[in-house]
Amino acid sequence: MSAARRAGRRRSSPRPRRPLAPPQRLPAQYARLVRAATRALRRAYAPYSQFPVGAAVLAADGSIYAGCNVENASYGLTLCAERVAIHTAVANGRRRLVAIAVVGPAGITLTPCGACRQVMEEFGLQTVIIAGPRGAPAVVSLPALLPIPFTRRSARTRHAGL
Repeated sequence: MSAARRAGRRRSSPRPRRPLAPPQRLPAQYARLVRAATRALRRAYAPYSQFPVGAAVLAADGSIYAGCNVENASYGLTLCAERVAIHTAVANGRRRLVAIAVVGPAGITLTPCGACRQVMEEFGLQTVIIAGPRGAPAVVSLPALLPIPFTRRSARTRHAGL
């Protein structure tokens, strides 16, 4: 197709996506969490996907631990920002985690992957804040994202006969 024909064609704009939950004003501690996740986003190592992600987790004692995605040429070794933040909190002795904020590139509604959701379940996270570098974040409960988790109890039940 010629450049003139392409220039004359009208581009359809992408359909706007609905947020997962109505935007709302965040409590101060959640706003701090989003800011920490946004700072972590800037440190992401994403040379393969060019898709930086930042996350920050809030421990029950009020401390915040940040993480960013860390890619690897062997894709299976790539770490998600959410798990980096959670594992950093655990490595610092925090086992009771309250909320996590996840920040992706502008214009993207980013939800945690299944593996991250399961790790969130393991450490008791109940609140997931999904945000972009700009715009109002959405607050979602982990049970809404992971309705039937694999738990310690289900592990004992499923493997009792082994």
